[in-house]
Amino acid sequence: MSTPYRVFGAELSPYSVKVRSYFRYKQIPHEWIVRDMTRMPEFQKYARLPLIPLVVTPGDEGIQDSTPIIEKLEALFPEPSIHPDDAALAFLSALVEEYADEWGNKHMFHYRWTYEPDQEVSAERIARMSLPDAPEDAIANMAVAVKERMIPRLSFVGSNAATRERIESSYRRLLSILEEHLAGRSYLFGARPAFGDFGLFAQLYECWTDPTPGALLRQSSPRVADWVQRMLEPKREGAFEAREGLIPTLRPLLEHEVGGLFLPWSAANAEALSRGEKEFSVSLEGSAFAQATQKYHARSLKALKERYARVPDRSALDPILEETGCLAWLRGD
Repeated sequence: MSTPYRVFGAELSPYSVKVRSYFRYKQIPHEWIVRDMTRMPEFQKYARLPLIPLVVTPGDEGIQDSTPIIEKLEALFPEPSIHPDDAALAFLSALVEEYADEWGNKHMFHYRWTYEPDQEVSAERIARMSLPDAPEDAIANMAVAVKERMIPRLSFVGSNAATRERIESSYRRLLSILEEHLAGRSYLFGARPAFGDFGLFAQLYECWTDPTPGALLRQSSPRVADWVQRMLEPKREGAFEAREGLIPTLRPLLEHEVGGLFLPWSAANAEALSRGEKEFSVSLEGSAFAQATQKYHARSLKALKERYARVPDRSALDPILEETGCLAWLRGD
């Protein structure tokens, strides 16, 4: 390969570090390019949307959206596979990846732009990344502009005074579940990273870098912190684990976070979109969760249901999904 892949991204973008981690695991030759203001003309040449990550292939093709990027590259670089041979586990890994992208992002975005210490640190980091070598007054001015732009966007992830405790309790519970699940294993599905690792690690890495969620993560969940660091340079240490050993400690994640929060929220969003509603509210574990309707999330749920329908033999998968409250949402019952 004469020309390596080029990955345009940013350290503060979970979807960027997700793709970077994948490239590192696969040992695909690539150049990591921070999308600062000096690289915008090159970025805009290939980007269809003003979003990172953007991957430019050796064939000069631009690819966006972290999940399609990984899926396309996985077809080109199948080994070492990020999908267990066990069809049930392969789908559960993809389900965790989807949960991370769509619900786990709420944890990250909420903490980053709700609390003042996180706002200050994140805005300055973004400003320094965007304006390399700029004078301090320019950095300060841009940091103010970043906060003015980002804080109102909390509504996009449903973060407000009424939903704060639901998002934060979900984050705390996720850390607790993962802390137990990662006892005795290096990655979510055994001794090598799976699709789900890349998605979930990326959101928690961003939490780890921010003051408020980072302190909570390090204090309460040292195994999770170690896994986050491991995923920066993931390596194949062995095989994927058998289903029987994984499910007991993976079940709480599927039951409480995926089946209890993410899937009913995602289904409510899709239903509201189909009715042309700009906002929706759904009861999650006994409390109302309201936010603006999101088109992308509806497309994402449709793709997840299609992935479920493609599982060739669901005899082992469906009982797990049913007992964790996920099956009806995926079938559309």
